Amino acid sequence: MTDTLPDSPTTISVRPAATHIGADISGVDISQPLDGRTVQEITDALHRYKVIFFRGQSLDHASHIAFGRQFGDLTYAHPHDEAPPDGFPEIFTVDPQWHRARYGDGYIKQKQRRQFHYVTGWHTDITPAVNPPAGSILRAEVVPEYGGDTMWTNLAAAYQGLSAPMRAFLNQLRAEHRYGGPDNPPPDSPYAKRIMANPLVAIHPVVRVHPVTGERTLFVNPGFTSHIVDVSHRESVALLDMLYDEITRTEYTVRLRWEPGTVAFWDNRATAHLAPTNVEDLTGRRTLYRVTLIGECPVGPNGQESELVAGEPFTATRNVATA
Repeated sequence: MTDTLPDSPTTISVRPAATHIGADISGVDISQPLDGRTVQEITDALHRYKVIFFRGQSLDHASHIAFGRQFGDLTYAHPHDEAPPDGFPEIFTVDPQWHRARYGDGYIKQKQRRQFHYVTGWHTDITPAVNPPAGSILRAEVVPEYGGDTMWTNLAAAYQGLSAPMRAFLNQLRAEHRYGGPDNPPPDSPYAKRIMANPLVAIHPVVRVHPVTGERTLFVNPGFTSHIVDVSHRESVALLDMLYDEITRTEYTVRLRWEPGTVAFWDNRATAHLAPTNVEDLTGRRTLYRVTLIGECPVGPNGQESELVAGEPFTATRNVATA
């Protein structure tokens, strides 16, 4: 059944993809400039469904960037990327073969290690920045015939799924997010040296208030949260394990099977996602490209803002240092 957003009639079709998260958007060619009404309808769908999918699109780097800019300013490709495609500094390449050529086997081995962590790579993008991205737009160019799916989870639904006393307790807490997180790569690897040359650390509220919807979302990150501050190590581990179990519950998730021309647009303030952990086993190359919307400094329920510990805000400025 097709869902209708407020202020009908709409110029796009929105079909929910799962109970708590995700919707397919049709009736729009996102390679072309959009009118203000369509941009607003897509924005409304994004905030309601947290991640939205466009199928059968024909984007190149330029039109991908142009589409993203209709929803906000874009970041540089990635805090640790020194070589985005020529002429397109906003584009981040998602391709294991590209990363192996750039950073060596140490980077790939680090990715493989995540397969053995029970959260298996769930993360929210670049939360060690004091202003994590507001959203990400990922397009598929080359994908294998099968495998390589991505999943997303709704962090607002996960927060609401907790008991009221637990929500009240979490509202007071903060956590450190550090690039490299609990599964740092081997210290002698080229990628580890790049991380050390570009420190990125911030302290964020464990619960953040969405700046548009006002929803409260769990804001802990299996990929990047090092610990909860002002509690003991044992308490931090126990709390994080409980929260990671909560955010990865299947009822809060949606799964996408990629095809060439598929585009996923997610609200990075209200979701975590799980990239495939078996890319080395796929038959065929998997190449995707991403642009990222500049985010704001998170704010907790008590009004306290995030704190910069190391590094710089994540913006359009290139600040990548070589090791």
